[in-house]
Amino acid sequence: MSSSGKQFTLYGDVAGPNPLKVAIVLEELGLEYDVVSVDIFKNEHKGPEYTKLNPNGRLPTLVDHSNGDFTIWESGAILLYLAEKYDKEHKLSVADEGDKFHLIQWLFFQASGQGPYFGQAVWFMRYHPEKIPSAIERYQKEILRVLGVLESVLSKQEWLVGGKLTIADLSFIPWNGAAIDFVLAGVESVNVEKEYPSVYKWHKKLTQRSAVARLLEIRNQHMKAHSQASK
Repeated sequence: MSSSGKQFTLYGDVAGPNPLKVAIVLEELGLEYDVVSVDIFKNEHKGPEYTKLNPNGRLPTLVDHSNGDFTIWESGAILLYLAEKYDKEHKLSVADEGDKFHLIQWLFFQASGQGPYFGQAVWFMRYHPEKIPSAIERYQKEILRVLGVLESVLSKQEWLVGGKLTIADLSFIPWNGAAIDFVLAGVESVNVEKEYPSVYKWHKKLTQRSAVARLLEIRNQHMKAHSQASK
């Protein structure tokens, strides 16, 4: 166990989208965990202490102290590990074999189709040293494409897989929030609520869950503190 007696240690605070994704699932499953902050602005994620745990030098990493300090990184893999090992009652997972592969399908889509494109949009809009309109436009269009894929499915069913809430749905929360609240907020021709109503309703339903709302508030406080410190 960790020094506090909690079962897990999550490296990467919930200000980051991928650590947030893992924290949401830990909270939803009622699993106790400590958070070790890793400051990417100080390149701590590239330092030797962290890369001993995660050679990719990215966030998050999860250590399961009740399983011999089993260490796993890549947020999608972490979610699958937690579901397989600690969700025997299928609160956030599925039992049917076909549904299992569809769940994995959506996790792959989130990790390859949503996260990178939404992340690049944020980078070019907020952090890149020069404004490149063509890059911003490209990634904003990719966001709309991904939202269109989700809308085409969620307009016909309430959840992505198996007719129930799963880790697949929860995995989309952080970057969907960034897209709706920030990336697309300044695009005059886009109204997510009107043009992607099923996605908007699904996202709002997810963010109203008590565990999710609590973590989003913590994230907002972290981001506000960082913004003030950088001024």
